[in-house]
Amino acid sequence: MNYRYNGQTAVHGESADLTLENAYRYCRQIAKHHAKTFYLAARFLPKPQRRPIYAMYALLRTVDDLVDHAEDKLTNGMLAHDEIGGMMEEWKSRLHDCYEGNHHNDPIMMAWQDTLKTCHIPIELPLDLMDGVAMDITFKPFETFDELYVYCYKVASVVGLMCSEIFGYSDPKALDHAIELGIAMQLTNILRDIGEDVDRGRIYLPLEDLDRFGYSREQFMRKEMNDNFVSLIGFQIERARRYYDSSEKGIPMLEKRSRFAVEVSSRNYRNILKSIEENRYDVFSRRAYRSFYQKIRTIPSIWYRTQFSP
Repeated sequence: MNYRYNGQTAVHGESADLTLENAYRYCRQIAKHHAKTFYLAARFLPKPQRRPIYAMYALLRTVDDLVDHAEDKLTNGMLAHDEIGGMMEEWKSRLHDCYEGNHHNDPIMMAWQDTLKTCHIPIELPLDLMDGVAMDITFKPFETFDELYVYCYKVASVVGLMCSEIFGYSDPKALDHAIELGIAMQLTNILRDIGEDVDRGRIYLPLEDLDRFGYSREQFMRKEMNDNFVSLIGFQIERARRYYDSSEKGIPMLEKRSRFAVEVSSRNYRNILKSIEENRYDVFSRRAYRSFYQKIRTIPSIWYRTQFSP
């Protein structure tokens, strides 16, 4: 049976019926194809946790692609704003069906429904994510960091909260730190993608921060590099690092078998900030990233710390 995903064809054998095993395999292929850092970290999870994590990523990717598809159609005049609302409601209806136990002959929904049997993940979390990514369709700049924080929470922190339910934790305060890690990672995404977003006519940094550092929106859209811009980006990097620092307190609260994967993901994302600094804050023409070698180089020290800490 073949299922198409984002232009890719996933083949699940010749059976006329979709099996749970094939559904999870399909989700894993989505993660492997689209999220290299995420997939690398997930490979270090115990086997019972990998499948739910792959199902979660596939679900999130489906939401993201749905919104991106709607955004493209809207931009090209092929879709009206009221039609987008209908698409969103249809997806939410399918999600409600999934939570109510209704069968879906869809690999992602089948895998997610199975995940819900062992992981308590409230439906409000994927619904919040849906609302968050939908903000990109009718995008308007964030005036304040408080406004940006809400966006970051919905598109990233809810992912951390879902992961926490899959990983298990000993202290509910771990959820607060999962929220912080989501904020840190999304701020990192925003900094890394500044050049691409400007090409789309968008500024995701809070406008109050541009004003604070005397850097205008017009300069931003012209991709003008100057001392004020460097100060602006340096400020954003330090803000993200503070969230990373605080989020680290939550890692020891997770079940020990999950800590390594979380810290690998956190460390490699955090190191993107270092790459921005190494690129002399040029986020307009150089996309910061960490090579595969740089990523795996962090593994020994993280493994030792997570394996031998209490």
